[in-house]
Amino acid sequence: MVNQEVIFSIALSKLKGLSLLNARVLVDAMGAASEVFAHRKDILQIIPDASKRLQEALGDVDDALRAAEQEAEWMERKHVRGIALSSDEYPLRLKECEDAPLVLYLCGDTDLNRRRIISIIGTRKCSDYGRSMCCQFVADLKRLCPDALIVSGLAYGIDVCAHRTALENGMDTIGVLAHGLDTIYPSVHRRTATEMVRTGGGLLTEYTSGTALDKMNFVRRNRIVAGICDACVVVESSAKGGSLITAELASGYGRDVFAFPGRADDVCSVGCNNLIKRHQATLLTSAEDLIEAMGWQNPLLGRTAQGDAVQQELFPELNEEELMLVRMLRQADDKHINQIVAESGISYSRVSMILFDLEMKGIVKALGGARYRIVRRL
Repeated sequence: MVNQEVIFSIALSKLKGLSLLNARVLVDAMGAASEVFAHRKDILQIIPDASKRLQEALGDVDDALRAAEQEAEWMERKHVRGIALSSDEYPLRLKECEDAPLVLYLCGDTDLNRRRIISIIGTRKCSDYGRSMCCQFVADLKRLCPDALIVSGLAYGIDVCAHRTALENGMDTIGVLAHGLDTIYPSVHRRTATEMVRTGGGLLTEYTSGTALDKMNFVRRNRIVAGICDACVVVESSAKGGSLITAELASGYGRDVFAFPGRADDVCSVGCNNLIKRHQATLLTSAEDLIEAMGWQNPLLGRTAQGDAVQQELFPELNEEELMLVRMLRQADDKHINQIVAESGISYSRVSMILFDLEMKGIVKALGGARYRIVRRL
């Protein structure tokens, strides 16, 4: 059954006069959408400067709750999973973005907090070169980083090429949709979408069933593609287009942005070439480039002259808090800062300061997407 927090999150997203940013403020302040509804009549005691418009939005919730309950019934019938912002299942990378959706709808069983998540985007009218680069890149990722989750938008061109190549290579892949899960657009990609769900990937959206196709929804969904990943890779793009919007959003979220270069006179590569020229993206020629730039090689193992793995010597003298974070980071290849905060019980600001000190000591390295890993002592 759909849990109550998801239902209240859906209802909150449907309240008239309540913007996403204001709804996010409420959830952050109270810890859950259910708490917002439980205390909506005394909102001024919790948020003293709550606007009149906000108070009015919380005053009439019956229609929103009915719509949310109807959506929950549909989700149960169609086996769609709702993930509320306050849930541990919510993508941690996306949660740190201030405009993250209150609730996500997922068809599939994939883990949205996979250790490595790469968004691959590009023009709908890709060239043979772009298609070839995309196929080779994903195939090489399978060899170098087989557990990575590939994210794209299920659109024509580079998007569907990334999804299909991931499927061919046995990699999980997620399609972020600009509409509800009751439809697939474009419809010719339905078979690909079905295969993505069947093999361990899935379909993800912030929109409820029955949402009409709208141009602005395709623009808005780009922030999910940008925010959910560690790295955003632009394979091909013209001078203007959704891929450049997504790349800009990813950069704004602190994600690492990469772009494949193209010929100077190729209209399909103008956008990528400009991203590289303006230092808005790192030039990419292979999957090896991305793995090296992201620091995704094994951080704790060195090599002997004979090629045998050896443990590097750890660590200089550290205080109690620093040792705690180091021990936590040694349990995995890397961790997201939100995971470190949750596991350590230390405040976000304090964890940030400790990680900075460890980075200055050459013990920790900051990766893309607010993730950190141990490095060998300098």
